[in-house]
Amino acid sequence: MAKSTKVYFCGECGYESSKWLGQCPACKQWNTFTEAPAPLKGTRLSAKRSLNSERPKPVSVSQIDTGEESRVSTGFKEFDRVLGGGIIKGSLSLVGGDPGIGKSTLILQMCINVAKQGKTVLYVSGEESLRQIKLRADRLGDVPESLKILCETDIDEITDITRQLKPELLVTDSIQTMYSGAVESAPGSPGQVRESTMKLLRLSKEESVSVFIIGHVTKEGVVAGPRMLEHMVDTVIYLEGERNASYRILRGVKNRFGATDEIGVFEMRSTGMEEVPNPSAYMLSGRAPEAPGSVITCLLEGTRPIMLEIQALVTTSDFGIPRRTASGTDYNRVNLLMAVMEKRSGLRLSGHDAYVNVAGGLKATEPAIDLAIVMAIAGCFKNKELPPDTVCFGEVGLSGEVRAVTRVKERVNEAAKLNFKECIIPEVCLDQIGKRDDIKLTGVSDIRKAIDFFV
Repeated sequence: MAKSTKVYFCGECGYESSKWLGQCPACKQWNTFTEAPAPLKGTRLSAKRSLNSERPKPVSVSQIDTGEESRVSTGFKEFDRVLGGGIIKGSLSLVGGDPGIGKSTLILQMCINVAKQGKTVLYVSGEESLRQIKLRADRLGDVPESLKILCETDIDEITDITRQLKPELLVTDSIQTMYSGAVESAPGSPGQVRESTMKLLRLSKEESVSVFIIGHVTKEGVVAGPRMLEHMVDTVIYLEGERNASYRILRGVKNRFGATDEIGVFEMRSTGMEEVPNPSAYMLSGRAPEAPGSVITCLLEGTRPIMLEIQALVTTSDFGIPRRTASGTDYNRVNLLMAVMEKRSGLRLSGHDAYVNVAGGLKATEPAIDLAIVMAIAGCFKNKELPPDTVCFGEVGLSGEVRAVTRVKERVNEAAKLNFKECIIPEVCLDQIGKRDDIKLTGVSDIRKAIDFFV
C-alpha cells in the first residue's frame, strides 16, 4: 500500500507545508495551519494523463466559437440582478452565509423555479435527509418532477450521477460535507474542500452544467476552507442579514459575467424568501418624520442606489473619556469625522458621547455617507432637525471640504422618485446634474456651510 504522510494546510489560501508554520509564506496570515494527511501517492499517479491519450491543443482567439450567451432565470429578479442577468451555462457559483440565514431555502426555491421552466435540476444534500428536504419543499410550493433530490457526500458518486443524468443545474449543499477518496482526510478539511471543488469545476466546464455550491462561513465571515476556493469559482455570493430582522441581503462580491457588489433584497417569510422590489422604501419605512439626529442619505450598492436613514445620538458624557459607538458603519470613520467637525466647524464634541446607527441594519461603508453622518451628529448636538423631505450625501475630507462622489445623477433620481424635495450635495457636482424642476439641488463646499442648515 502507498504510505500516507502528514502535511499542513493553510486554512486561508491552501498553501501546503511539510511542517507547521506560525505564518503562512503565501498569504502572510498567522496561526492558520492545520494538520491534515496528504493525498495518497497512488491516487496522484493514477490521475496523471496517459501518454497515449489525446492532449488539448492551443488555439487562437479567432477560432473560438462563443455562440449566443444564454442565461437561465432564477425566478427572482433580485437574484438575476446579482448574477448579472441570470445563470450562465457551465458556470460555477459559491453561495455563503451564516448558519440559519436562509441559504438552503433560497437555493431550493431557485431550483424549483428553474425546474418549472422545463429544466432538469439535481439538488444534492450532504446535511439533510430526503424526508427533511421534502418537508421544506412542500412549504415552498409545488415541486415539479424535473427536480431530482440526492443525499450523498461522495463527490465521485455525485459527478458520475451528474454525467448520467445531464441536468442543466446542479446544487451541492454543502461543500464542507463532501469528500473525495483521493484525499485521506476528514470532510471539511482544506484538502477535501479544495479537491471536491476542483472536481465540480471540471464537471461544470466539461459537461456545461451550471453548478451552485453552498458553503458555511467562519466567525470572521469568510467561507470555511482554503481562501483559494473563492478564486476557483466564477461567482461568489454572500447572503447577509441579522437573525432578528426579516430582510436578507444577497451580495455579489465576485462575478466574471457581470458587475460586482450588486445586491438583492429579500424578506424571510413562512413561505420562504420573498424579493423586495423597492429596497429604498422598505429601508425608510417606520422612520420618525421629524427627529433631531435623523438624516436621509443615498448609498450606492453596485449599480443600485438605496435610500438609508442615518441616526445619531449625542449626549453629555459623565466620564472623562467620551464613549463613541457605531452600528452599521465604520467606527474609526465616525471618530475621524467627529474630529474634523470639532476642528473645522467649532463644535465642542470632546465632552459628549456619540452613537451613530444605520437604521434597518444595512452595513454602509461608502464615503458618500460622510456628509449625512456629520449632519446627523450636528443636528442632534444642536437639537434641530432637517426637513423630512431632504436628502444629503457627499464625502468629507480632513480639511472639512465636501468632495464629489460617483454617480450623482442616479442618487438624485432615486431621491426624486421617492418624492424628496431637496437634495444637499457637493458643490462640485452641481454642473454634472444641471437644472432640475422636480427636486431642489443645494451645493455645499465644506461642512461649515452644511451645518449652517441648523441655524
